[in-house]
Amino acid sequence: MTERQVLRIHCHLDDQGYDQGYDQRYDPELYERLIELLHDFTPRTQALPPADADCDVTGALRYFRTDPYGLAQLIRMRALALYGVATTIGSGPNRMLAAMAADATPPGEVTHLGPEPEAIAAFLRPRPVGALYGVGPAVATLLVRHGLHTVGAVADTPVGTLQRLLGRVQGRRLHERAHGLDDRPVTPLEPARSLGAEHSFAHDELDPHRHREAVLALSEHLGIRLRAEHRVARRLTLTVRYADRSTTSRGRALPEPTGHGPALTRAGYDLYASLGLQRARVRGIGLRAEELRPDAYATVQLSLDPADDRARRIESSADRARARFGETAVRPATLARR
Repeated sequence: MTERQVLRIHCHLDDQGYDQGYDQRYDPELYERLIELLHDFTPRTQALPPADADCDVTGALRYFRTDPYGLAQLIRMRALALYGVATTIGSGPNRMLAAMAADATPPGEVTHLGPEPEAIAAFLRPRPVGALYGVGPAVATLLVRHGLHTVGAVADTPVGTLQRLLGRVQGRRLHERAHGLDDRPVTPLEPARSLGAEHSFAHDELDPHRHREAVLALSEHLGIRLRAEHRVARRLTLTVRYADRSTTSRGRALPEPTGHGPALTRAGYDLYASLGLQRARVRGIGLRAEELRPDAYATVQLSLDPADDRARRIESSADRARARFGETAVRPATLARR
């Protein structure tokens, strides 16, 4: 049986240099051309906007008669020769290891991680626990507080202990990741699209509380639509339309792809606050969820907040009620009063 091989490609789309960060100036047309270039090597290419992609090259290796390192070098040279874009590439037997290899690679170079258990352990075990895929700051802090400073220490910890710290599902998932296991497929995705909604006031509205109510209603509506379509958003954009018909827009990448209503609402409130509106005569507010992806392939950080777990369970129950009785069957109390 052929060993699976995955490449994670970081495209340095900022031509001002690596020190500026590769995604400082996102060029969607250039990114699309780079994705087309990757499709020349393998149809199993999953775009990860704004500047990354995963490629399952298991079948491509035989076609190009090379190994993962050689194929990565070929991709790197073609991207540079055709489009002037430098790339940093990590190679591994699954998506998590390929991504971690890319993160550990100097800009513009290639790192190949072989499928041998010894090679995987040698790569993973010395790394800080915060470098492990899906481990956010809160989980990393908790693990370090219990003496688990490295991925190797997590791997050596009994799964039952991790489950007592993080919960049954998250503890087992962390244990698997610490051993280099990740069964997520590389799935070709249709071009990212967006969902939008807008609220128009009956008259020019000066009250910030009414503005925030509109943001809440729009966030709830987008969340319901996203979850119904089994999608998550990577970015949120807020647009405010004023009495003189001028508009102001603010966009922000979300901490993680999500269709969770409270997460969208928090991001919407932050975007509204960033506008610094004071006695502005607002005619309408629009909210758009962008860079949509199927929810099955979203990265979800491990959480320590039981309230968040309860909120998601309640949200799932509310969605079932809405599917049966309509979208207004369950609403936030603030909106229900209106």
